Amino acid sequence: MASAAAAAPAKFANRGAITACVILAVIMQALDTTIANVALPYIQGSVSASSDQINWVLTSYIVAAAIMTPPSGFLSARFGRKRVLLTAIAGFVLASVLCGLSQSLVQIVAFRLMQGLFGAALVPLSQGFLLDMYDVKERGSAMALFGVSVMVGPVLGPVIGGWLTDNISWRWVFYINVPIGAVAFAGITFFVLETKKEAQAKLDWLGFTALSVGIGALQIFLDRGEQLDWFSSGEIIIEAIVCASAFYVFLVHTFTSNHSFVNPNLFRDRNFSVAFIFIFIVGVTYLASLALMTPYLQTLMGYPVMTAGIVMGPRGLGTMVCMFIVGRLIGRVSTRWLLLCGLGLTAWAMWTMTGWTPDVSQWTIVSVGFVQGAGLGFMFVPLTTAAFATLPASMRGEGTGLYNLSRNIGSSVGISVVTALITRNTQINHADIAAYVTPFNHALMQPAMRGLNPLAAAGRAALDGMITLQSVIIAYTDDFKLLMLLSLAAMPLVLLLKKPGAPVAMDHSAVME
Repeated sequence: MASAAAAAPAKFANRGAITACVILAVIMQALDTTIANVALPYIQGSVSASSDQINWVLTSYIVAAAIMTPPSGFLSARFGRKRVLLTAIAGFVLASVLCGLSQSLVQIVAFRLMQGLFGAALVPLSQGFLLDMYDVKERGSAMALFGVSVMVGPVLGPVIGGWLTDNISWRWVFYINVPIGAVAFAGITFFVLETKKEAQAKLDWLGFTALSVGIGALQIFLDRGEQLDWFSSGEIIIEAIVCASAFYVFLVHTFTSNHSFVNPNLFRDRNFSVAFIFIFIVGVTYLASLALMTPYLQTLMGYPVMTAGIVMGPRGLGTMVCMFIVGRLIGRVSTRWLLLCGLGLTAWAMWTMTGWTPDVSQWTIVSVGFVQGAGLGFMFVPLTTAAFATLPASMRGEGTGLYNLSRNIGSSVGISVVTALITRNTQINHADIAAYVTPFNHALMQPAMRGLNPLAAAGRAALDGMITLQSVIIAYTDDFKLLMLLSLAAMPLVLLLKKPGAPVAMDHSAVME
């Protein structure tokens, strides 16, 4: 161990430069998880998309990243980590430019898929370089820096995205990746040495393909279901059959093959299994709420895009601050209490949001967003620590990929579900409220209701606009309530976590992959 630690500085003579370059690559990828959120209404107008279709811009990126995260370890072993990382950066930048040039919904969704496919490898491979460069004593500080770079996205993404959209164009939320990517690419090219290649490394193509097809079919099923009226559509039925068949093949192959894409022994570890479900719920509640806030602020409340970005920024700040606090509390405070605190803060934030109307103050939005972000900060680090604390060292690499896969799928599924519910519940609420708007409703004939007479065309139009607004507000309230209930439902899972016998050195390294 001592000799390996002593060799690290010699092997990485430009450690500071390498650290800066890989951190830039991580920041570039992290920014794209949130920077496009505030620009969605502008993108929607440019590509003529409906409110449920435009969220494909978010979900396509997340799904592609989820699919390509697990095989990133195989690719780096087979072709060399430096080569794969450079390819990922170049492909990510190219896809970003193509996203900015897109003229239709099909184009931007396709290029966001491409962006996610290349961007998936940036975080785990960059983390791998940092783990190689720093010995055990320095690794905690390196991973703290790495964690901060990952959280820069949620903090700065909405603000930068809002400023670029407001002052230049929404297309620049993608073009901004060009200078960042160019610097990272040049630095890695000049300063980083290639890792040893393993020609014998193999990938379970059947398992990988079945899982990819299953995830893709599930996402299309969720995204298109509301638009096509679910199982009354032949397309939806086909997608459901493909999804079920692909997951069946994946599960059968996983439990019968000697070298499957996912090692089923991972789920024999109770902590990992519980954390796998837990992080799925975290993915649903956090990114789904972000997808809801953008149209709420800009469409219902009429906020300019820059203002929307600023009031959403403190959410990521709360996560970052509490991650530092929790990092000092781990080992002193029970993981279960930290997770319960995080779930409680998240549930409280969602409960508060169920009482919002378009008249809610900016300070309320900022403070509640900060609390919700703090809830994620209390959950993320201890949950990852618990997930890998009892897992054998030989399984940790594969476990981190599967763990992040669950989080990404949870995020994409959550966005699709809450978007579909907004559309459906708005229609249901509109029909329920409109049932009371008749010429026989004497309340509408009062002098104070002048201008809303259902017997006049202008009155009917005004009433329809008012009913639609109220229907949308109620639909958002229902979504916030659902996310609150999900947070509360996850609390009993905490009781299933086993307490590890002693701290494990790799906990910090797995936290932010």
